[in-house]
Amino acid sequence: MENETSLKKSFSAWKRWGLGLDLVVRTAVVLAVVVMVNYLGARWSHRFFLNAAARYELSPRTAGLLKSITNEVQVIVYYDQENPVFPAISTLLREYRNANSHIHLTTVDYIRDMGEATKLKENDKYKPYLTGATNKNLVLFECAGTVIPVNGQAIGRYRYEEIPNPNPDQGKYHKHLLFYGENLFTAALFAAINPKPMKACYLIGHGEPRLDDAGEAGYQTFLSVLQQFHIEVQPLSLLGTNAVPADCNLLVIAGPSTPLLESERERADDYLRQGGRLLALFNPGSLGRLTGLESILAGWGVGVTNAAIAEPKLTSGKLDLIVMSFNDLHPVVNPLIGSGLHLILPRPVGRLEVGKVPADAPQVEVLAQTSPAATLDRGSRRGPGRFPLAVAVEKRNAPGVITERGATRIIVVGDSLFLCKQMIESAGNKDFLGYAVNWLLERTELMQGLGPRPVTEYRLAMTISQQHSAQWLMLAAIPGAVLAFGGVVWLRRRK
Repeated sequence: MENETSLKKSFSAWKRWGLGLDLVVRTAVVLAVVVMVNYLGARWSHRFFLNAAARYELSPRTAGLLKSITNEVQVIVYYDQENPVFPAISTLLREYRNANSHIHLTTVDYIRDMGEATKLKENDKYKPYLTGATNKNLVLFECAGTVIPVNGQAIGRYRYEEIPNPNPDQGKYHKHLLFYGENLFTAALFAAINPKPMKACYLIGHGEPRLDDAGEAGYQTFLSVLQQFHIEVQPLSLLGTNAVPADCNLLVIAGPSTPLLESERERADDYLRQGGRLLALFNPGSLGRLTGLESILAGWGVGVTNAAIAEPKLTSGKLDLIVMSFNDLHPVVNPLIGSGLHLILPRPVGRLEVGKVPADAPQVEVLAQTSPAATLDRGSRRGPGRFPLAVAVEKRNAPGVITERGATRIIVVGDSLFLCKQMIESAGNKDFLGYAVNWLLERTELMQGLGPRPVTEYRLAMTISQQHSAQWLMLAAIPGAVLAFGGVVWLRRRK
Protein backbone atom coordinates (compact mmCIF):
# COMPACT_ATOMS: atom_id res chain seq x y z
CA MET A 1 0.00 0.00 0.00
CA GLU A 2 2.80 2.36 0.79
CA ASN A 3 4.36 1.78 -2.62
CA GLU A 4 1.07 2.53 -4.38
CA THR A 5 0.61 5.71 -2.36
CA SER A 6 4.19 6.80 -3.09
CA LEU A 7 3.75 6.13 -6.82
CA LYS A 8 0.55 8.14 -7.00
CA LYS A 9 2.15 11.07 -5.24
CA SER A 10 5.22 11.05 -7.52
CA PHE A 11 3.01 11.03 -10.65
CA SER A 12 0.75 13.88 -9.59
CA ALA A 13 -1.66 15.87 -11.78
CA TRP A 14 0.88 18.69 -12.03
CA LYS A 15 3.50 16.21 -13.24
CA ARG A 16 1.13 14.76 -15.80
CA TRP A 17 0.18 18.25 -17.03
CA GLY A 18 3.87 19.16 -17.45
CA LEU A 19 4.58 16.02 -19.46
CA GLY A 20 1.58 16.69 -21.65
CA LEU A 21 2.66 20.27 -22.26
CA ASP A 22 6.14 19.05 -23.17
CA LEU A 23 4.68 16.59 -25.66
CA VAL A 24 2.47 19.24 -27.24
CA VAL A 25 5.39 21.69 -27.58
CA ARG A 26 7.66 19.05 -29.14
CA THR A 27 4.94 17.98 -31.54
CA ALA A 28 4.27 21.60 -32.52
CA VAL A 29 7.96 22.19 -33.22
CA VAL A 30 8.21 19.09 -35.40
CA LEU A 31 5.00 20.07 -37.16
CA ALA A 32 6.30 23.60 -37.79
CA VAL A 33 9.55 22.32 -39.26
CA VAL A 34 7.76 19.85 -41.53
CA VAL A 35 5.31 22.54 -42.71
CA MET A 36 8.10 25.07 -43.39
CA VAL A 37 10.26 22.62 -45.33
CA ASN A 38 7.38 21.40 -47.43
CA TYR A 39 6.06 24.91 -48.00
CA LEU A 40 9.44 26.04 -49.32
CA GLY A 41 9.64 22.98 -51.53
CA ALA A 42 6.16 23.56 -52.89
CA ARG A 43 6.70 27.31 -53.28
CA TRP A 44 9.97 27.24 -55.20
CA SER A 45 10.04 24.08 -57.29
CA HIS A 46 7.80 21.50 -58.88
CA ARG A 47 10.65 19.51 -60.40
CA PHE A 48 13.54 17.81 -58.65
CA PHE A 49 16.92 17.28 -60.28
CA LEU A 50 19.36 14.81 -58.81
CA ASN A 51 22.89 15.08 -60.16
CA ALA A 52 24.78 11.80 -60.51
CA ALA A 53 27.88 13.46 -59.04
CA ALA A 54 27.38 15.36 -55.80
CA ARG A 55 30.71 17.08 -56.28
CA TYR A 56 32.04 18.46 -59.53
CA GLU A 57 35.78 17.85 -59.83
CA LEU A 58 37.52 20.84 -61.41
CA SER A 59 40.02 20.22 -64.21
CA PRO A 60 43.72 21.04 -63.68
CA ARG A 61 43.29 23.95 -66.09
CA THR A 62 40.57 25.58 -63.99
CA ALA A 63 42.25 24.73 -60.69
CA GLY A 64 45.51 26.34 -61.88
CA LEU A 65 43.72 29.51 -62.96
CA LEU A 66 41.75 29.78 -59.72
CA LYS A 67 44.91 29.33 -57.69
CA SER A 68 46.49 32.34 -59.43
CA ILE A 69 43.60 34.79 -58.85
CA THR A 70 44.13 37.49 -56.22
CA ASN A 71 41.56 40.05 -57.47
CA GLU A 72 37.95 40.07 -56.29
CA VAL A 73 35.64 38.50 -58.87
CA GLN A 74 31.85 38.74 -58.76
CA VAL A 75 29.93 35.95 -60.53
CA ILE A 76 26.22 36.55 -61.13
CA VAL A 77 24.00 33.70 -62.29
CA TYR A 78 20.99 35.40 -63.90
CA TYR A 79 19.01 32.26 -64.63
CA ASP A 80 15.68 30.48 -64.57
CA GLN A 81 16.28 27.96 -61.78
CA GLU A 82 13.93 25.45 -63.39
CA ASN A 83 16.08 25.31 -66.51
CA PRO A 84 17.48 21.75 -66.83
CA VAL A 85 21.08 22.98 -66.94
CA PHE A 86 20.84 25.24 -63.87
CA PRO A 87 21.73 22.57 -61.24
CA ALA A 88 24.99 21.79 -63.07
CA ILE A 89 25.82 25.51 -63.34
CA SER A 90 25.16 26.07 -59.64
CA THR A 91 27.20 23.03 -58.57
CA LEU A 92 30.15 23.99 -60.76
CA LEU A 93 30.29 27.64 -59.69
CA ARG A 94 30.14 26.66 -56.02
CA GLU A 95 33.32 24.65 -56.68
CA TYR A 96 34.92 27.79 -58.16
CA ARG A 97 33.96 29.72 -55.03
CA ASN A 98 35.20 26.98 -52.71
CA ALA A 99 38.54 26.86 -54.54
CA ASN A 100 39.19 30.61 -54.16
CA SER A 101 37.73 32.94 -51.53
CA HIS A 102 38.09 35.88 -53.97
CA ILE A 103 35.23 34.42 -56.06
CA HIS A 104 31.83 35.74 -54.91
CA LEU A 105 28.69 34.05 -56.20
CA THR A 106 25.20 35.57 -56.52
CA THR A 107 22.17 33.80 -58.00
CA VAL A 108 19.14 35.71 -59.31
CA ASP A 109 16.09 33.88 -60.66
CA TYR A 110 14.63 36.55 -62.96
CA ILE A 111 11.25 34.75 -63.05
CA ARG A 112 10.68 34.18 -59.32
CA ASP A 113 12.70 37.05 -57.86
CA MET A 114 11.63 40.08 -59.89
CA GLY A 115 12.79 42.53 -57.25
CA GLU A 116 16.41 41.37 -57.30
CA ALA A 117 16.31 41.07 -61.10
CA THR A 118 15.10 44.67 -61.44
CA LYS A 119 17.75 45.91 -59.02
CA LEU A 120 20.43 44.11 -61.02
CA LYS A 121 19.19 45.59 -64.30
CA GLU A 122 19.46 49.08 -62.84
CA ASN A 123 23.13 48.56 -61.98
CA ASP A 124 25.18 50.45 -64.58
CA LYS A 125 27.79 47.66 -64.74
CA TYR A 126 25.28 44.97 -65.70
CA LYS A 127 22.56 46.99 -67.42
CA PRO A 128 24.00 46.67 -70.98
CA TYR A 129 23.90 42.87 -70.70
CA LEU A 130 20.48 42.45 -69.06
CA THR A 131 18.26 44.87 -70.98
CA GLY A 132 16.08 43.42 -73.71
CA ALA A 133 13.66 40.50 -73.82
CA THR A 134 16.25 38.04 -75.11
CA ASN A 135 18.94 38.78 -72.50
CA LYS A 136 18.05 35.96 -70.15
CA ASN A 137 19.84 32.94 -68.75
CA LEU A 138 23.26 34.58 -68.48
CA VAL A 139 26.29 34.08 -66.25
CA LEU A 140 28.24 37.31 -65.72
CA PHE A 141 31.87 37.46 -64.57
CA GLU A 142 32.97 40.87 -63.28
CA CYS A 143 36.40 41.98 -62.11
CA ALA A 144 37.48 45.60 -61.56
CA GLY A 145 34.68 46.89 -63.79
CA THR A 146 35.24 44.43 -66.65
CA VAL A 147 32.15 42.29 -67.30
CA ILE A 148 32.28 39.13 -69.42
CA PRO A 149 28.90 37.48 -70.17
CA VAL A 150 28.35 33.80 -70.94
CA ASN A 151 25.18 33.00 -72.88
CA GLY A 152 23.14 30.19 -71.39
CA GLN A 153 22.37 28.70 -74.81
CA ALA A 154 26.04 27.79 -75.20
CA ILE A 155 26.37 26.23 -71.73
CA GLY A 156 24.12 23.22 -72.30
CA ARG A 157 23.43 21.66 -75.66
CA TYR A 158 21.50 18.58 -76.60
CA ARG A 159 23.00 15.80 -78.68
CA TYR A 160 20.72 13.32 -80.40
CA GLU A 161 21.82 9.73 -80.94
CA GLU A 162 19.87 7.32 -83.07
CA ILE A 163 18.64 4.28 -81.14
CA PRO A 164 19.56 1.06 -83.03
CA ASN A 165 16.42 -0.92 -82.08
CA PRO A 166 13.88 1.50 -80.59
CA ASN A 167 10.68 0.34 -78.93
CA PRO A 168 7.44 1.62 -80.47
CA ASP A 169 6.88 4.07 -77.59
CA GLN A 170 10.54 5.00 -77.15
CA GLY A 171 11.16 7.19 -80.17
CA LYS A 172 13.94 6.97 -82.73
CA TYR A 173 16.50 9.19 -80.96
CA HIS A 174 17.95 9.40 -77.48
CA LYS A 175 18.63 12.91 -76.18
CA HIS A 176 21.80 13.70 -74.17
CA LEU A 177 22.50 17.00 -72.44
CA LEU A 178 26.15 18.04 -72.84
CA PHE A 179 27.48 20.56 -70.34
CA TYR A 180 30.10 23.04 -71.62
CA GLY A 181 30.05 25.16 -68.47
CA GLU A 182 33.61 24.73 -67.23
CA ASN A 183 35.13 25.44 -70.61
CA LEU A 184 33.12 28.66 -71.02
CA PHE A 185 33.33 29.80 -67.39
CA THR A 186 37.09 29.39 -67.17
CA ALA A 187 37.58 31.33 -70.41
CA ALA A 188 35.24 34.09 -69.18
CA LEU A 189 37.00 34.23 -65.82
CA PHE A 190 40.35 34.56 -67.57
CA ALA A 191 38.98 37.37 -69.76
CA ALA A 192 37.55 39.22 -66.75
CA ILE A 193 40.87 39.29 -64.90
CA ASN A 194 42.83 40.03 -68.10
CA PRO A 195 40.73 42.74 -69.77
CA LYS A 196 43.14 43.38 -72.64
CA PRO A 197 42.75 40.54 -75.17
CA MET A 198 45.59 38.95 -77.11
CA LYS A 199 45.64 39.79 -80.83
CA ALA A 200 45.87 37.22 -83.63
CA CYS A 201 46.48 38.34 -87.22
CA TYR A 202 44.94 36.07 -89.86
CA LEU A 203 46.72 36.24 -93.23
CA ILE A 204 44.42 36.72 -96.25
CA GLY A 205 44.83 37.10 -99.99
CA HIS A 206 45.89 33.56 -100.98
CA GLY A 207 42.67 31.58 -100.95
CA GLU A 208 42.64 30.99 -97.18
CA PRO A 209 39.31 29.93 -95.59
CA ARG A 210 37.20 32.95 -94.64
CA LEU A 211 36.63 33.70 -90.97
CA ASP A 212 33.07 34.92 -91.67
CA ASP A 213 32.12 31.82 -93.66
CA ALA A 214 29.58 29.70 -91.76
CA GLY A 215 29.59 27.01 -94.45
CA GLU A 216 31.14 23.57 -94.04
CA ALA A 217 34.50 24.74 -95.45
CA GLY A 218 34.50 28.04 -93.55
CA TYR A 219 36.48 29.08 -90.49
CA GLN A 220 33.73 30.75 -88.48
CA THR A 221 33.96 28.14 -85.72
CA PHE A 222 37.75 28.49 -85.76
CA LEU A 223 37.22 32.20 -85.10
CA SER A 224 34.79 31.54 -82.24
CA VAL A 225 37.27 29.19 -80.52
CA LEU A 226 39.97 31.88 -80.54
CA GLN A 227 37.49 34.46 -79.25
CA GLN A 228 36.48 32.06 -76.50
CA PHE A 229 40.11 32.11 -75.33
CA HIS A 230 39.99 35.92 -75.25
CA ILE A 231 41.94 36.33 -78.49
CA GLU A 232 40.94 39.15 -80.81
CA VAL A 233 41.30 38.12 -84.47
CA GLN A 234 41.79 40.55 -87.33
CA PRO A 235 42.49 39.90 -91.04
CA LEU A 236 45.96 40.84 -92.26
CA SER A 237 47.31 41.52 -95.74
CA LEU A 238 51.09 41.72 -96.21
CA LEU A 239 50.81 43.18 -99.72
CA GLY A 240 52.28 46.57 -100.55
CA THR A 241 54.08 48.11 -97.59
CA ASN A 242 52.05 46.32 -94.92
CA ALA A 243 54.02 44.61 -92.15
CA VAL A 244 52.92 42.41 -89.27
CA PRO A 245 51.59 44.85 -86.62
CA ALA A 246 53.74 45.45 -83.58
CA ASP A 247 50.90 44.36 -81.27
CA CYS A 248 50.35 41.04 -83.08
CA ASN A 249 50.70 38.20 -80.57
CA LEU A 250 49.98 35.40 -83.04
CA LEU A 251 50.21 35.12 -86.82
CA VAL A 252 47.91 32.56 -88.45
CA ILE A 253 48.62 31.32 -91.99
CA ALA A 254 45.83 28.83 -92.61
CA GLY A 255 45.96 26.88 -95.84
CA PRO A 256 47.00 29.29 -98.60
CA SER A 257 46.25 27.81 -102.03
CA THR A 258 48.20 30.39 -104.07
CA PRO A 259 51.86 31.38 -103.45
CA LEU A 260 52.92 34.10 -101.05
CA LEU A 261 55.01 36.82 -102.70
CA GLU A 262 58.65 37.10 -101.74
CA SER A 263 57.97 40.38 -99.90
CA GLU A 264 55.22 38.68 -97.87
CA ARG A 265 57.52 35.80 -96.97
CA GLU A 266 60.21 38.22 -95.84
CA ARG A 267 57.81 40.16 -93.61
CA ALA A 268 56.49 36.97 -92.03
CA ASP A 269 60.05 35.76 -91.39
CA ASP A 270 61.05 39.15 -89.91
CA TYR A 271 58.13 38.83 -87.51
CA LEU A 272 59.31 35.39 -86.41
CA ARG A 273 62.89 36.55 -85.91
CA GLN A 274 61.61 39.20 -83.52
CA GLY A 275 60.14 36.48 -81.30
CA GLY A 276 56.84 36.05 -83.13
CA ARG A 277 54.37 33.16 -82.87
CA LEU A 278 53.01 31.32 -85.91
CA LEU A 279 50.27 28.76 -86.51
CA ALA A 280 50.83 27.39 -90.04
CA LEU A 281 48.45 24.99 -91.81
CA PHE A 282 48.63 23.44 -95.29
CA ASN A 283 45.67 23.17 -97.62
CA PRO A 284 45.22 19.83 -99.42
CA GLY A 285 44.14 21.90 -102.44
CA SER A 286 47.73 23.11 -102.87
CA LEU A 287 49.22 19.61 -103.17
CA GLY A 288 51.61 19.43 -106.08
CA ARG A 289 52.67 23.10 -105.98
CA LEU A 290 54.59 25.35 -103.60
CA THR A 291 52.93 28.11 -101.57
CA GLY A 292 56.05 29.86 -100.26
CA LEU A 293 55.22 28.80 -96.72
CA GLU A 294 57.60 25.87 -97.18
CA SER A 295 60.62 28.18 -97.60
CA ILE A 296 59.73 30.20 -94.48
CA LEU A 297 59.51 27.05 -92.38
CA ALA A 298 62.73 25.59 -93.80
CA GLY A 299 64.58 28.47 -92.17
CA TRP A 300 63.23 27.26 -88.83
CA GLY A 301 64.19 23.61 -89.27
CA VAL A 302 60.84 22.32 -90.59
CA GLY A 303 60.63 20.16 -93.69
CA VAL A 304 57.38 19.81 -95.68
CA THR A 305 56.79 17.02 -98.22
CA ASN A 306 54.43 17.96 -101.05
CA ALA A 307 52.47 14.70 -101.18
CA ALA A 308 49.45 13.27 -99.36
CA ILE A 309 49.46 10.46 -96.81
CA ALA A 310 47.05 7.54 -96.68
CA GLU A 311 46.37 4.94 -93.99
CA PRO A 312 44.46 1.85 -95.12
CA LYS A 313 43.00 1.05 -91.68
CA LEU A 314 42.77 4.36 -89.81
CA THR A 315 40.28 5.96 -92.18
CA SER A 316 36.52 6.28 -92.53
CA GLY A 317 36.67 7.00 -96.23
CA LYS A 318 39.16 7.55 -99.04
CA LEU A 319 40.52 10.99 -98.16
CA ASP A 320 40.59 11.21 -94.37
CA LEU A 321 43.10 9.95 -91.82
CA ILE A 322 42.63 9.37 -88.10
CA VAL A 323 45.75 10.11 -86.04
CA MET A 324 46.24 8.20 -82.80
CA SER A 325 50.00 8.52 -82.17
CA PHE A 326 51.11 11.59 -80.18
CA ASN A 327 54.20 12.91 -78.41
CA ASP A 328 53.28 12.23 -74.80
CA LEU A 329 55.95 14.65 -73.54
CA HIS A 330 54.61 17.75 -75.28
CA PRO A 331 51.85 19.76 -73.56
CA VAL A 332 50.05 20.54 -76.84
CA VAL A 333 49.15 16.92 -77.60
CA ASN A 334 49.61 15.11 -74.29
CA PRO A 335 45.91 15.71 -73.39
CA LEU A 336 44.90 14.11 -76.71
CA ILE A 337 46.33 10.71 -75.82
CA GLY A 338 43.39 8.33 -75.89
CA SER A 339 41.60 10.63 -78.33
CA GLY A 340 42.72 11.53 -81.85
CA LEU A 341 42.89 13.99 -84.72
CA HIS A 342 40.79 13.65 -87.85
CA LEU A 343 42.68 15.02 -90.87
CA ILE A 344 41.92 15.31 -94.59
CA LEU A 345 44.67 14.48 -97.10
CA PRO A 346 47.50 15.56 -94.77
CA ARG A 347 51.08 15.92 -95.96
CA PRO A 348 54.21 15.04 -93.95
CA VAL A 349 55.52 17.86 -91.79
CA GLY A 350 58.61 17.06 -89.75
CA ARG A 351 62.13 17.93 -88.73
CA LEU A 352 64.24 19.08 -91.66
CA GLU A 353 67.09 16.63 -92.21
CA VAL A 354 70.35 18.58 -92.31
CA GLY A 355 73.94 17.90 -91.39
CA LYS A 356 75.39 19.13 -88.12
CA VAL A 357 72.82 21.15 -86.19
CA PRO A 358 74.11 24.38 -84.56
CA ALA A 359 73.72 24.67 -80.79
CA ASP A 360 71.44 27.69 -81.15
CA ALA A 361 69.22 26.09 -83.81
CA PRO A 362 65.44 26.06 -83.27
CA GLN A 363 64.19 23.01 -81.38
CA VAL A 364 61.76 21.03 -83.54
CA GLU A 365 59.56 18.38 -81.92
CA VAL A 366 57.15 16.05 -83.71
CA LEU A 367 53.68 16.33 -82.17
CA ALA A 368 51.78 13.67 -84.12
CA GLN A 369 52.61 10.91 -86.58
CA THR A 370 50.95 8.13 -88.53
CA SER A 371 50.97 4.43 -87.74
CA PRO A 372 53.66 2.22 -89.37
CA ALA A 373 51.13 1.20 -92.03
CA ALA A 374 50.86 4.63 -93.69
CA THR A 375 51.92 5.26 -97.28
CA LEU A 376 52.92 8.45 -99.08
CA ASP A 377 51.31 9.92 -102.19
CA ARG A 378 48.27 7.63 -101.93
CA GLY A 379 50.48 4.54 -101.82
CA SER A 380 52.45 5.02 -105.04
CA ARG A 381 55.71 6.56 -103.81
CA ARG A 382 56.88 5.53 -100.35
CA GLY A 383 55.79 3.29 -97.53
CA PRO A 384 54.54 1.66 -95.56
CA GLY A 385 56.07 3.58 -92.65
CA ARG A 386 55.60 6.30 -90.07
CA PHE A 387 55.27 9.90 -91.26
CA PRO A 388 55.20 13.05 -89.08
CA LEU A 389 52.08 15.18 -89.43
CA ALA A 390 52.59 18.12 -87.06
CA VAL A 391 55.53 19.79 -85.32
CA ALA A 392 56.19 22.41 -82.66
CA VAL A 393 59.18 24.74 -82.99
CA GLU A 394 60.75 26.83 -80.25
CA LYS A 395 63.81 29.05 -80.40
CA ARG A 396 64.79 30.72 -77.17
CA ASN A 397 66.85 33.86 -77.06
CA ALA A 398 70.59 33.67 -76.65
CA PRO A 399 71.86 34.74 -73.22
CA GLY A 400 71.82 38.52 -72.94
CA VAL A 401 69.69 38.95 -76.07
CA ILE A 402 66.16 40.33 -75.67
CA THR A 403 63.77 40.31 -78.61
CA GLU A 404 60.67 42.42 -79.02
CA ARG A 405 58.19 39.62 -78.41
CA GLY A 406 60.17 36.95 -76.54
CA ALA A 407 60.98 33.42 -77.68
CA THR A 408 59.83 32.32 -81.15
CA ARG A 409 57.22 29.57 -81.22
CA ILE A 410 55.71 27.84 -84.26
CA ILE A 411 53.19 25.03 -84.75
CA VAL A 412 52.80 23.49 -88.21
CA VAL A 413 50.16 20.94 -89.28
CA GLY A 414 50.04 19.25 -92.68
CA ASP A 415 46.32 19.93 -93.09
CA SER A 416 43.98 22.93 -92.77
CA LEU A 417 40.60 21.31 -93.48
CA PHE A 418 40.55 19.59 -90.07
CA LEU A 419 39.72 22.99 -88.53
CA CYS A 420 36.91 23.94 -90.93
CA LYS A 421 33.34 23.91 -89.64
CA GLN A 422 32.59 20.44 -90.99
CA MET A 423 35.61 18.83 -89.28
CA ILE A 424 36.47 20.89 -86.21
CA GLU A 425 34.06 19.03 -83.91
CA SER A 426 35.41 15.64 -85.03
CA ALA A 427 37.68 13.68 -82.65
CA GLY A 428 40.02 16.04 -80.76
CA ASN A 429 40.36 18.68 -83.51
CA LYS A 430 38.75 21.51 -81.58
CA ASP A 431 40.67 20.71 -78.41
CA PHE A 432 43.93 20.66 -80.36
CA LEU A 433 43.28 24.19 -81.60
CA GLY A 434 42.84 25.40 -78.03
CA TYR A 435 46.00 23.68 -76.81
CA ALA A 436 48.00 24.96 -79.78
CA VAL A 437 47.11 28.65 -79.51
CA ASN A 438 47.56 28.73 -75.75
CA TRP A 439 50.98 27.04 -76.02
CA LEU A 440 52.00 29.52 -78.70
CA LEU A 441 50.93 32.40 -76.45
CA GLU A 442 52.58 30.84 -73.37
CA ARG A 443 49.35 30.79 -71.38
CA THR A 444 50.15 27.71 -69.33
CA GLU A 445 47.18 28.22 -67.00
CA LEU A 446 44.89 27.44 -69.96
CA MET A 447 46.81 24.45 -71.27
CA GLN A 448 44.84 21.63 -69.65
CA GLY A 449 42.05 20.01 -71.63
CA LEU A 450 38.35 20.57 -71.29
CA GLY A 451 35.58 18.94 -73.24
CA PRO A 452 31.83 18.78 -72.80
CA ARG A 453 30.66 16.71 -69.84
CA PRO A 454 27.50 14.60 -70.06
CA VAL A 455 24.91 15.52 -67.45
CA THR A 456 23.15 12.56 -65.85
CA GLU A 457 19.79 13.84 -64.74
CA TYR A 458 16.90 12.14 -62.94
CA ARG A 459 13.71 14.13 -63.21
CA LEU A 460 10.52 13.65 -61.18
CA ALA A 461 7.79 15.01 -63.45
CA MET A 462 4.20 15.42 -62.18
CA THR A 463 0.97 16.71 -63.63
CA ILE A 464 -0.78 19.72 -62.05
CA SER A 465 -3.28 17.47 -60.24
CA GLN A 466 -0.45 15.28 -58.97
CA GLN A 467 1.39 18.37 -57.74
CA HIS A 468 -1.71 19.50 -55.82
CA SER A 469 -2.15 16.04 -54.33
CA ALA A 470 1.49 15.97 -53.28
CA GLN A 471 1.18 19.45 -51.73
CA TRP A 472 -1.81 18.37 -49.63
CA LEU A 473 -0.01 15.20 -48.65
CA MET A 474 3.09 17.12 -47.52
CA LEU A 475 1.33 20.13 -45.98
CA ALA A 476 -1.67 18.45 -44.32
CA ALA A 477 -1.74 14.66 -44.32
CA ILE A 478 1.78 13.95 -43.00
CA PRO A 479 1.82 16.77 -40.40
CA GLY A 480 -1.75 15.81 -39.38
CA ALA A 481 -0.72 12.20 -38.89
CA VAL A 482 2.20 13.30 -36.73
CA LEU A 483 -0.12 15.49 -34.64
CA ALA A 484 -2.72 12.72 -34.27
CA PHE A 485 -0.06 10.22 -33.22
CA GLY A 486 1.23 12.69 -30.64
CA GLY A 487 -2.30 13.18 -29.32
CA VAL A 488 -2.86 9.44 -28.92
CA VAL A 489 0.41 9.09 -27.03
CA TRP A 490 -0.52 12.00 -24.78
CA LEU A 491 -3.96 10.50 -24.00
CA ARG A 492 -2.49 7.10 -23.20
CA ARG A 493 0.12 8.58 -20.90
CA ARG A 494 -2.53 10.74 -19.21
CA LYS A 495 -4.47 7.62 -18.27
